[in-house]
Amino acid sequence: MAIRKKSNKNPPVLSHEFIVQNHADIVSCMAMIFLLGLMFEITAKAAVIFVTVQYNVTIPATEEQSAETISLYHYGIKDLATIFFYMLVAIIIHAVIQEYILDKINRKMHFSKTKHSKFNESGQLSAFYLFSCVWGTSILVSENYISDPTSLWRDYPHTLIPFQMKFFYILQLAYWFHAFPELYFQKTKKEDIFRQIVYIGLYLFHIAGAYLLNLTHLGLVLLVLHYFVEFLFHISRLFYFSDERYQKGFSLWAVLFVLGRLLTLILSVLTFGFGLARAEDQQLNFSTGNFNILAVRISVLASICMAQAFMMWKFINFQLRRWREHSSSQPQSVKKKFVTAKGKTSRKERENGINGTVTSNGADSPRSRKDKSS
Repeated sequence: MAIRKKSNKNPPVLSHEFIVQNHADIVSCMAMIFLLGLMFEITAKAAVIFVTVQYNVTIPATEEQSAETISLYHYGIKDLATIFFYMLVAIIIHAVIQEYILDKINRKMHFSKTKHSKFNESGQLSAFYLFSCVWGTSILVSENYISDPTSLWRDYPHTLIPFQMKFFYILQLAYWFHAFPELYFQKTKKEDIFRQIVYIGLYLFHIAGAYLLNLTHLGLVLLVLHYFVEFLFHISRLFYFSDERYQKGFSLWAVLFVLGRLLTLILSVLTFGFGLARAEDQQLNFSTGNFNILAVRISVLASICMAQAFMMWKFINFQLRRWREHSSSQPQSVKKKFVTAKGKTSRKERENGINGTVTSNGADSPRSRKDKSS
Protein backbone atom coordinates (compact mmCIF):
# COMPACT_ATOMS: atom_id res chain seq x y z
CA MET A 1 0.00 0.00 0.00
CA ALA A 2 1.42 3.38 -0.98
CA ILE A 3 1.82 5.92 1.80
CA ARG A 4 2.10 9.54 0.76
CA LYS A 5 2.98 12.29 3.20
CA LYS A 6 1.26 15.56 2.52
CA SER A 7 3.58 18.36 1.50
CA ASN A 8 3.18 21.54 -0.49
CA LYS A 9 6.72 21.29 -1.89
CA ASN A 10 7.75 19.15 -4.84
CA PRO A 11 11.45 18.36 -4.31
CA PRO A 12 13.58 17.14 -7.23
CA VAL A 13 13.36 13.42 -7.98
CA LEU A 14 15.92 11.28 -6.10
CA SER A 15 16.98 14.23 -3.96
CA HIS A 16 17.41 13.79 -0.22
CA GLU A 17 14.13 15.55 0.53
CA PHE A 18 12.31 13.45 -2.07
CA ILE A 19 13.60 10.20 -0.55
CA VAL A 20 12.69 11.28 2.98
CA GLN A 21 9.16 12.34 2.03
CA ASN A 22 8.45 9.28 -0.12
CA HIS A 23 10.57 6.61 1.57
CA ALA A 24 7.50 4.55 2.52
CA ASP A 25 6.33 4.47 -1.13
CA ILE A 26 9.80 3.48 -2.34
CA VAL A 27 10.16 0.70 0.24
CA SER A 28 6.62 -0.54 -0.48
CA CYS A 29 7.54 -0.95 -4.16
CA MET A 30 10.68 -2.87 -3.22
CA ALA A 31 8.71 -5.25 -0.99
CA MET A 32 6.08 -5.68 -3.69
CA ILE A 33 8.76 -6.89 -6.12
CA PHE A 34 9.58 -9.83 -3.82
CA LEU A 35 5.88 -10.69 -3.40
CA LEU A 36 5.29 -10.57 -7.15
CA GLY A 37 8.26 -12.86 -7.60
CA LEU A 38 6.32 -15.62 -5.84
CA MET A 39 3.75 -15.62 -8.65
CA PHE A 40 6.17 -16.67 -11.40
CA GLU A 41 7.92 -19.99 -11.58
CA ILE A 42 11.20 -18.50 -12.79
CA THR A 43 11.59 -16.14 -9.83
CA ALA A 44 9.67 -18.12 -7.19
CA LYS A 45 12.72 -20.00 -5.91
CA ALA A 46 14.65 -16.78 -5.32
CA ALA A 47 11.67 -14.89 -3.84
CA VAL A 48 10.91 -17.69 -1.37
CA ILE A 49 14.30 -17.16 0.27
CA PHE A 50 13.32 -13.57 1.14
CA VAL A 51 9.70 -14.11 2.18
CA THR A 52 9.62 -17.45 4.03
CA VAL A 53 11.68 -18.88 6.89
CA GLN A 54 14.45 -21.20 5.69
CA TYR A 55 16.31 -24.28 6.97
CA ASN A 56 13.43 -26.44 8.19
CA VAL A 57 14.05 -30.01 9.35
CA THR A 58 11.19 -32.50 9.48
CA ILE A 59 11.32 -34.91 12.40
CA PRO A 60 9.28 -38.09 11.87
CA ALA A 61 6.56 -38.98 14.35
CA THR A 62 7.23 -41.44 17.16
CA GLU A 63 4.80 -43.37 19.30
CA GLU A 64 6.13 -41.82 22.51
CA GLN A 65 6.00 -38.16 21.47
CA SER A 66 3.24 -37.54 18.92
CA ALA A 67 1.46 -39.02 15.97
CA GLU A 68 2.37 -36.10 13.68
CA THR A 69 5.62 -35.00 12.15
CA ILE A 70 7.34 -31.98 13.67
CA SER A 71 9.07 -29.23 11.68
CA LEU A 72 11.98 -27.54 13.42
CA TYR A 73 14.40 -24.91 12.11
CA HIS A 74 18.06 -23.95 12.40
CA TYR A 75 19.91 -20.84 11.20
CA GLY A 76 22.01 -20.25 8.10
CA ILE A 77 23.29 -17.64 5.67
CA LYS A 78 19.94 -17.41 3.88
CA ASP A 79 18.44 -15.86 7.01
CA LEU A 80 20.08 -12.58 5.97
CA ALA A 81 17.77 -12.41 2.95
CA THR A 82 14.71 -13.02 5.15
CA ILE A 83 15.88 -10.39 7.61
CA PHE A 84 16.30 -7.90 4.75
CA PHE A 85 12.75 -8.43 3.48
CA TYR A 86 11.16 -8.05 6.91
CA MET A 87 13.33 -5.01 7.51
CA LEU A 88 11.47 -3.44 4.58
CA VAL A 89 8.17 -4.50 6.16
CA ALA A 90 9.22 -2.88 9.45
CA ILE A 91 9.95 0.42 7.65
CA ILE A 92 6.46 0.35 6.09
CA ILE A 93 4.74 -0.39 9.42
CA HIS A 94 6.82 2.35 11.05
CA ALA A 95 5.56 4.85 8.47
CA VAL A 96 1.93 3.71 8.90
CA ILE A 97 2.05 4.15 12.69
CA GLN A 98 3.78 7.50 12.31
CA GLU A 99 1.39 9.01 9.77
CA TYR A 100 -1.98 7.59 10.83
CA ILE A 101 -1.59 7.55 14.62
CA LEU A 102 1.29 9.60 16.03
CA ASP A 103 1.11 12.56 13.63
CA LYS A 104 -2.62 12.97 14.30
CA ILE A 105 -2.02 13.00 18.06
CA ASN A 106 0.85 15.48 17.64
CA ARG A 107 -1.38 17.88 15.71
CA LYS A 108 -3.98 17.80 18.49
CA MET A 109 -1.55 18.15 21.41
CA HIS A 110 0.68 20.86 19.84
CA PHE A 111 3.94 19.54 21.31
CA SER A 112 7.22 21.40 21.16
CA LYS A 113 9.99 20.11 18.89
CA THR A 114 11.73 18.29 21.75
CA LYS A 115 8.55 16.67 23.01
CA HIS A 116 7.52 15.91 19.44
CA SER A 117 10.59 13.75 18.77
CA LYS A 118 10.41 12.02 22.16
CA PHE A 119 6.71 11.34 21.73
CA ASN A 120 7.33 9.74 18.33
CA GLU A 121 10.15 7.61 19.74
CA SER A 122 8.06 6.39 22.68
CA GLY A 123 5.04 5.77 20.48
CA GLN A 124 6.98 3.58 18.05
CA LEU A 125 8.87 1.67 20.73
CA SER A 126 5.85 1.09 22.98
CA ALA A 127 3.98 -0.51 20.07
CA PHE A 128 6.94 -2.75 19.25
CA TYR A 129 7.59 -3.71 22.89
CA LEU A 130 3.94 -4.57 23.48
CA PHE A 131 3.80 -6.74 20.36
CA SER A 132 7.06 -8.51 21.25
CA CYS A 133 6.04 -9.07 24.90
CA VAL A 134 2.72 -10.66 23.97
CA TRP A 135 4.26 -12.83 21.25
CA GLY A 136 7.28 -13.83 23.35
CA THR A 137 5.12 -14.70 26.35
CA SER A 138 2.90 -16.93 24.21
CA ILE A 139 6.01 -18.81 23.01
CA LEU A 140 7.27 -19.21 26.59
CA VAL A 141 3.92 -20.62 27.71
CA SER A 142 3.48 -22.93 24.73
CA GLU A 143 7.03 -24.34 25.06
CA ASN A 144 6.78 -24.65 28.90
CA TYR A 145 9.90 -22.54 29.49
CA ILE A 146 8.30 -20.72 32.45
CA SER A 147 7.20 -23.84 34.33
CA ASP A 148 10.59 -25.54 33.80
CA PRO A 149 13.54 -23.13 34.23
CA THR A 150 16.05 -25.94 33.59
CA SER A 151 14.98 -25.83 29.93
CA LEU A 152 17.17 -22.71 29.62
CA TRP A 153 20.27 -24.92 29.59
CA ARG A 154 19.01 -28.50 29.33
CA ASP A 155 19.73 -30.29 26.03
CA TYR A 156 22.13 -27.58 24.89
CA PRO A 157 22.93 -26.78 22.07
CA HIS A 158 19.46 -25.71 21.01
CA THR A 159 20.21 -25.91 17.30
CA LEU A 160 16.66 -26.92 16.31
CA ILE A 161 13.93 -24.50 17.36
CA PRO A 162 10.20 -24.22 16.55
CA PHE A 163 8.92 -22.00 13.76
CA GLN A 164 7.48 -19.39 16.14
CA MET A 165 10.79 -18.92 17.93
CA LYS A 166 12.86 -18.64 14.77
CA PHE A 167 10.40 -16.21 13.20
CA PHE A 168 10.48 -14.21 16.45
CA TYR A 169 14.26 -13.82 16.24
CA ILE A 170 14.11 -12.98 12.53
CA LEU A 171 11.66 -10.16 13.19
CA GLN A 172 13.66 -8.90 16.16
CA LEU A 173 16.79 -8.59 14.05
CA ALA A 174 14.81 -7.07 11.17
CA TYR A 175 13.25 -4.43 13.43
CA TRP A 176 16.52 -3.28 14.95
CA PHE A 177 18.25 -3.25 11.56
CA HIS A 178 15.43 -1.07 10.22
CA ALA A 179 16.25 1.49 12.93
CA PHE A 180 19.46 2.47 11.09
CA PRO A 181 17.78 3.84 7.92
CA GLU A 182 15.10 5.40 10.14
CA LEU A 183 17.78 7.69 11.54
CA TYR A 184 18.01 9.17 8.05
CA PHE A 185 14.30 9.07 7.25
CA GLN A 186 13.31 10.76 10.53
CA LYS A 187 16.05 13.43 10.22
CA THR A 188 17.58 12.61 13.58
CA LYS A 189 19.67 15.39 15.10
CA LYS A 190 23.43 14.99 14.85
CA GLU A 191 23.88 15.12 18.61
CA ASP A 192 21.40 12.21 19.03
CA ILE A 193 22.79 9.93 16.31
CA PHE A 194 25.61 8.45 18.39
CA ARG A 195 23.28 7.70 21.30
CA GLN A 196 20.82 5.99 18.96
CA ILE A 197 23.55 3.94 17.25
CA VAL A 198 24.83 2.67 20.61
CA TYR A 199 21.26 1.89 21.68
CA ILE A 200 20.52 -0.06 18.47
CA GLY A 201 23.92 -1.75 18.44
CA LEU A 202 23.46 -3.17 21.95
CA TYR A 203 20.17 -4.78 20.93
CA LEU A 204 21.59 -6.26 17.74
CA PHE A 205 24.72 -7.54 19.48
CA HIS A 206 22.85 -9.43 22.20
CA ILE A 207 19.98 -10.71 20.03
CA ALA A 208 22.32 -11.91 17.30
CA GLY A 209 24.62 -13.43 19.92
CA ALA A 210 21.81 -15.46 21.47
CA TYR A 211 20.67 -16.55 18.00
CA LEU A 212 24.09 -17.58 16.67
CA LEU A 213 25.34 -19.21 19.88
CA ASN A 214 22.16 -21.32 20.12
CA LEU A 215 21.13 -19.64 23.39
CA THR A 216 17.65 -18.92 22.08
CA HIS A 217 15.82 -20.15 25.19
CA LEU A 218 17.67 -17.85 27.57
CA GLY A 219 17.60 -15.01 25.06
CA LEU A 220 13.83 -15.22 24.70
CA VAL A 221 13.25 -15.07 28.47
CA LEU A 222 15.59 -12.12 28.94
CA LEU A 223 14.09 -10.25 25.96
CA VAL A 224 10.52 -10.59 27.24
CA LEU A 225 11.61 -9.45 30.70
CA HIS A 226 13.51 -6.46 29.33
CA TYR A 227 10.81 -5.49 26.82
CA PHE A 228 8.12 -5.45 29.51
CA VAL A 229 10.10 -2.98 31.64
CA GLU A 230 10.88 -0.80 28.62
CA PHE A 231 7.24 -0.85 27.52
CA LEU A 232 6.20 0.44 30.93
CA PHE A 233 8.71 3.31 30.68
CA HIS A 234 7.64 4.45 27.23
CA ILE A 235 3.91 4.17 27.92
CA SER A 236 4.46 6.21 31.11
CA ARG A 237 6.30 8.85 29.09
CA LEU A 238 3.38 9.03 26.65
CA PHE A 239 0.98 9.68 29.52
CA TYR A 240 3.42 12.21 30.98
CA PHE A 241 3.45 14.20 27.74
CA SER A 242 -0.35 14.40 27.82
CA ASP A 243 -0.40 15.34 31.52
CA GLU A 244 2.83 16.40 33.24
CA ARG A 245 1.34 15.69 36.67
CA TYR A 246 1.36 11.97 35.88
CA GLN A 247 4.30 10.42 37.76
CA LYS A 248 3.00 7.10 39.08
CA GLY A 249 4.08 5.15 36.00
CA PHE A 250 7.70 6.29 36.41
CA SER A 251 7.73 5.22 40.06
CA LEU A 252 6.50 1.75 39.16
CA TRP A 253 8.96 1.56 36.29
CA ALA A 254 11.87 2.48 38.60
CA VAL A 255 11.07 -0.43 40.92
CA LEU A 256 10.57 -2.94 38.10
CA PHE A 257 13.71 -1.73 36.32
CA VAL A 258 15.91 -2.62 39.29
CA LEU A 259 14.11 -5.95 39.78
CA GLY A 260 14.47 -6.70 36.06
CA ARG A 261 18.23 -6.12 36.16
CA LEU A 262 18.53 -8.32 39.23
CA LEU A 263 16.46 -11.13 37.71
CA THR A 264 18.46 -10.93 34.48
CA LEU A 265 21.71 -11.41 36.38
CA ILE A 266 20.27 -14.31 38.41
CA LEU A 267 19.06 -16.19 35.34
CA SER A 268 22.33 -15.57 33.49
CA VAL A 269 24.48 -16.78 36.39
CA LEU A 270 22.31 -19.85 36.84
CA THR A 271 22.50 -20.71 33.15
CA PHE A 272 26.24 -20.18 32.59
CA GLY A 273 27.62 -20.79 36.08
CA PHE A 274 25.41 -23.68 37.11
CA GLY A 275 23.60 -25.29 34.17
CA LEU A 276 26.06 -25.17 31.27
CA ALA A 277 29.09 -25.46 33.56
CA ARG A 278 27.90 -28.94 34.65
CA ALA A 279 27.11 -30.19 31.15
CA GLU A 280 28.96 -33.29 30.00
CA ASP A 281 29.87 -32.03 26.52
CA GLN A 282 32.07 -28.95 26.90
CA GLN A 283 33.99 -29.04 23.65
CA LEU A 284 33.80 -26.43 20.90
CA ASN A 285 32.11 -27.96 17.85
CA PHE A 286 30.92 -25.76 15.01
CA SER A 287 29.24 -28.62 13.14
CA THR A 288 26.91 -29.42 16.04
CA GLY A 289 26.61 -25.79 17.16
CA ASN A 290 28.12 -26.44 20.58
CA PHE A 291 29.81 -23.34 22.04
CA ASN A 292 29.76 -24.52 25.65
CA ILE A 293 33.37 -23.83 26.61
CA LEU A 294 34.72 -21.79 29.50
CA ALA A 295 35.91 -18.87 27.37
CA VAL A 296 32.53 -18.45 25.66
CA ARG A 297 30.62 -18.76 28.93
CA ILE A 298 32.77 -16.12 30.61
CA SER A 299 32.56 -13.80 27.59
CA VAL A 300 28.77 -14.03 27.30
CA LEU A 301 28.24 -13.62 31.04
CA ALA A 302 30.61 -10.65 31.11
CA SER A 303 28.76 -9.07 28.18
CA ILE A 304 25.42 -9.44 29.97
CA CYS A 305 26.84 -8.03 33.22
CA MET A 306 28.39 -5.05 31.42
CA ALA A 307 25.12 -4.32 29.64
CA GLN A 308 23.21 -4.43 32.95
CA ALA A 309 25.82 -2.17 34.59
CA PHE A 310 25.59 0.29 31.69
CA MET A 311 21.79 0.42 31.96
CA MET A 312 21.97 0.86 35.75
CA TRP A 313 24.45 3.73 35.27
CA LYS A 314 22.07 5.40 32.82
CA PHE A 315 19.17 4.75 35.19
CA ILE A 316 20.96 6.32 38.18
CA ASN A 317 21.88 9.41 36.12
CA PHE A 318 18.26 9.70 34.96
CA GLN A 319 16.96 9.50 38.53
CA LEU A 320 19.53 12.01 39.79
CA ARG A 321 18.59 14.43 37.03
CA ARG A 322 14.90 14.11 37.90
CA TRP A 323 15.70 14.62 41.60
CA ARG A 324 17.72 17.76 40.87
CA GLU A 325 14.97 19.19 38.66
CA HIS A 326 12.40 18.46 41.35
CA SER A 327 14.52 19.96 44.14
CA SER A 328 15.34 23.07 42.09
CA SER A 329 11.67 23.66 41.29
CA GLN A 330 10.63 23.53 44.96
CA PRO A 331 12.48 26.72 46.12
CA GLN A 332 10.99 28.63 43.20
CA SER A 333 7.49 27.56 44.16
CA VAL A 334 8.13 28.44 47.82
CA LYS A 335 9.50 31.83 46.76
CA LYS A 336 6.43 32.51 44.65
CA LYS A 337 4.16 31.64 47.57
CA PHE A 338 6.18 33.93 49.86
CA VAL A 339 5.98 36.84 47.41
CA THR A 340 2.24 36.32 47.00
CA ALA A 341 1.68 36.21 50.75
CA LYS A 342 3.82 39.33 51.21
CA GLY A 343 1.82 41.14 48.56
CA LYS A 344 -1.45 40.27 50.27
CA THR A 345 -0.11 41.48 53.66
CA SER A 346 1.03 44.81 52.29
CA ARG A 347 -2.34 45.34 50.65
CA LYS A 348 -4.05 44.63 53.96
CA GLU A 349 -1.73 47.02 55.71
CA ARG A 350 -2.66 49.72 53.24
CA GLU A 351 -6.34 49.08 53.90
CA ASN A 352 -6.38 48.51 57.67
CA GLY A 353 -3.31 50.35 58.90
CA ILE A 354 0.07 49.40 60.23
CA ASN A 355 0.48 45.99 61.91
CA GLY A 356 -3.21 45.29 61.53
CA THR A 357 -4.51 48.18 63.68
CA VAL A 358 -7.64 49.62 62.12
CA THR A 359 -7.85 53.37 61.71
CA SER A 360 -11.11 55.23 61.35
CA ASN A 361 -10.89 56.54 57.78
CA GLY A 362 -7.33 57.69 58.46
CA ALA A 363 -8.48 60.44 60.83
CA ASP A 364 -6.10 59.36 63.60
CA SER A 365 -3.05 59.05 61.42
CA PRO A 366 -0.10 61.43 62.13
CA ARG A 367 -0.47 63.06 58.73
CA SER A 368 -4.14 63.93 59.30
CA ARG A 369 -3.46 65.32 62.78
CA LYS A 370 -0.77 67.59 61.36
CA ASP A 371 -3.13 68.86 58.69
CA LYS A 372 -5.78 69.67 61.34
CA SER A 373 -3.37 71.53 63.56
CA SER A 374 -2.27 73.68 60.65
